[in-house]
Amino acid sequence: MPKANELKLGTAIEINGEPYVVKHIDVRNPTSRGATTLYKIRFNHMKTKQKLDETFKSDDMLKAADCSRCNVQFSYQDGDTYYFMNSETYDQYALSAEDLEGQTLYLTDGLDGIIMLLMDDAPLGIQLPTTVTLQIVETPPAMKGSSATKRTKTAKLATGLEVQIPEYIESGELIKINTETGEFSSRA
Repeated sequence: MPKANELKLGTAIEINGEPYVVKHIDVRNPTSRGATTLYKIRFNHMKTKQKLDETFKSDDMLKAADCSRCNVQFSYQDGDTYYFMNSETYDQYALSAEDLEGQTLYLTDGLDGIIMLLMDDAPLGIQLPTTVTLQIVETPPAMKGSSATKRTKTAKLATGLEVQIPEYIESGELIKINTETGEFSSRA
């Protein structure tokens, strides 16, 4: 039974007997005395895709949904459908871009470490690894002597994702991106 502060994107939770998956987490820290951190979480119903917004305190206990998990690898994309392969049984699973809302920009061919959520052997969604390695395809040139400053520049990655990176990193380099925050983590 996870606490609200332990939830991550893609976590499966049961609310009022119905299975939901975490799609967005907004952390709010009130400034008044004695105030507790609040977690405003957007859920999607696993079967109907209906959205639900709930607010929890950090120590609220939630019930994990009764669904199975398996390790999968991203295989390929065909139109708006994304295909994944089970790493052990080689079963294929297909999810639409709508099911993967916001996660498609982190998917690269052969990406391992993805966890597929299954209910009655039907794919419901995925949990991405904490960091993914992506290649920079376009960014302004590096500035000489900029390694000591915290200035950043925009970089476009191979998947189309745009992130802020330190000025000293150049096009063609591989970098790690945090999939929970969508921010630059480090060089690969």
